Amino acid sequence: MTATPLAERLLDITRIYHEPGIERSPRAAEVLARFPDAERIEVPSHQAIPGLYGNAGNIADWVRIKQRVLVLGEKKSLTARRNERSSDWIAPSTANGCAMACAYCYVPRRKGYANPITVFTNIDAIVGYLERHAARQGVKPEPNQCDPADWVYDIGENGDCSVDAMVSDNVADLVDLFARLPNAKASFATKFVNPDLLTYQPRGGTRIRFSLMPGETSRLVDIRTSKVADRIAALDDFVDAGYEVHLNFSPVIVHENWLADWAELLEQIADTTSERTRRQLAAEVIFLTHNEGLHDINLGWHPKAEDLLWRPDLQQPKRSQNGQLNVRYRTGWKGRWVQQLTDLVAEKLPQCRIRYAF
Repeated sequence: MTATPLAERLLDITRIYHEPGIERSPRAAEVLARFPDAERIEVPSHQAIPGLYGNAGNIADWVRIKQRVLVLGEKKSLTARRNERSSDWIAPSTANGCAMACAYCYVPRRKGYANPITVFTNIDAIVGYLERHAARQGVKPEPNQCDPADWVYDIGENGDCSVDAMVSDNVADLVDLFARLPNAKASFATKFVNPDLLTYQPRGGTRIRFSLMPGETSRLVDIRTSKVADRIAALDDFVDAGYEVHLNFSPVIVHENWLADWAELLEQIADTTSERTRRQLAAEVIFLTHNEGLHDINLGWHPKAEDLLWRPDLQQPKRSQNGQLNVRYRTGWKGRWVQQLTDLVAEKLPQCRIRYAF
């Protein structure tokens, strides 16, 4: 497998914002050496960059900022949060933000109008914390929906590790860590096929969840991601390389022909993957939740996506804990649609168990 043209154009870093003294970090020095011609701008904090975050004028430069800007800083608070859905724990981030531009992504709601990759350079502290945290957990006492034997740590909550690996060796260090931990495994979802990950040695300690949706829908809302067909074609390679490979059917976007499109996708997976891959598959099914603020942002740079994502005729509002207005598919209807899709998976891809669906 070779690098795709997408990988060549996804990042063209011309400006790096960094915290004071960041060059003293070996990881920061490595990243800076990868982009020697980039302009370097010192800022007080990776969370406070004047003119970048919270600037509504940046909507017009949404994709350009993702492509050309990188931020370096330290992760100040190292904590693992309980999750108990996709993973047992959410690990401290080694990066956030993304070079891709999925129209439904929730991360821009937090950063506000700009969402480039931020690399956390204190990787040794993060790896040490995770190793100690896993040791404190001991043996997992009983199976759960996360994993039957291992404590599962999500290492990519606020970004895409396959893209992060193009910028720094943080992901490689995490894969190495979980390859040697006897009671824990890493997990991350991705929409990008990075062949460099096939050179790592995961030894079953990392679970990659390839996010999939019907190709026609993906072309409209999965901006700057690998094609769905390329993600499916990579499944066997990653299993052969020693990864546990799961599927992330997310977000499920309802429209007039959605179920027929999903039937075609599931048949494609069944027809093009090996028996070995299919035997170890498991999937999460997550229906779309959208957000009023993100809807407004998308109208400024990609309004066509909102024809699918913002459907008041199918959705109902729900106020989040932080006061934002989210929209979800209507109660009653959504339950029937979840059942229809899980029944379809059982029919078209019977070896793939559903870990959870909502």
